[in-house]
Amino acid sequence: MSRERESYFDNAKFILIFLVVFGHFISPHKEDSDVLYTIYNFIYTFHMPAFILIGGFFSKGIKKKGYFKKIFRNLLIPYFIFQLLNFVILRIWNGTENFTLFEPYWTLWFLLSMVLWNILLLLFIKLKHPAIMMIVAVTIGVFAGYIQDIGTYFSLSRTFVFFPAFLGGYLLRKEHFSKILRPEIRIAAGLILVGMFVSYFSFFPQEAKGWLLASSSYEKLGVEIGQAWYIRLLMYGLMALATFSFMAIVPKRKMFVTHLGTRTLYVYLLHGAIVQLFKLSPLYDIVEESGNYFVLFALAAIVTLVLASKPIMTLAQPIIELKTHQLKGYMNRKTANVL
Repeated sequence: MSRERESYFDNAKFILIFLVVFGHFISPHKEDSDVLYTIYNFIYTFHMPAFILIGGFFSKGIKKKGYFKKIFRNLLIPYFIFQLLNFVILRIWNGTENFTLFEPYWTLWFLLSMVLWNILLLLFIKLKHPAIMMIVAVTIGVFAGYIQDIGTYFSLSRTFVFFPAFLGGYLLRKEHFSKILRPEIRIAAGLILVGMFVSYFSFFPQEAKGWLLASSSYEKLGVEIGQAWYIRLLMYGLMALATFSFMAIVPKRKMFVTHLGTRTLYVYLLHGAIVQLFKLSPLYDIVEESGNYFVLFALAAIVTLVLASKPIMTLAQPIIELKTHQLKGYMNRKTANVL
């Protein structure tokens, strides 16, 4: 049962990281195709909330000694390294970039928010009652949007808005996941996701995608202050429905990609450079002109599989985790094979 549960979450993480990569590949093209626009908004409804939910589920050891030391080491080290790398690259590229430590570049918001979610969780568990904890978290998420200048600095907007998903994961137990994995629930969840996709294709307001990103204040989203709280609550409901429906259809058996679900950090940190390079390649223009967007799906799958591979993990580990022992061992084995 334990191994099956581990396979289940690793399967979920692999699927989700693929959706992250795919979403970034199709983002520049989403306005050119109704289908891509629908796919983009559909996956953004649940892929990050589900990732965050899983992160919260595995944060149950938060009171253990050394927990935060591990969190800071595993998340802040790669955050600082890639924040600096992004600055250097952009500085060389356009010559006008100013370094900022706590204004996360692109995907790096997730690492900073993950640290902050754990700190918030440490405070929230003092409330003891799950219902009160969730009500307070949702209330903070709703009212965060009323702060005019809230945004990407310190990833505060996303930190507060997505925190209920992290808290929800912490509050869930293994038996809760066992219940949603029953055959009848799986079927219902699949139908819900199909229904959501069809409804998104039929009607999804252009301005609504900003709500899914959760990175702006209500004022910047252009909504009347009196309606904002209602819309955010509606989005919370939509995200929760899509997230649990997704988690209900995730395979629980071990698959050929299951072990790759343990390497999602590498894919998350490294895929951005490939997406940006793709925009500069002739293939980007070919896809744009031909409208053959299936190429983007194939590219996302290839990039995900390659970046989650053992060789890439070994080569990137000195940068991401400041560890070199695996790289030395890998190089020694390669040298031995050549000789």
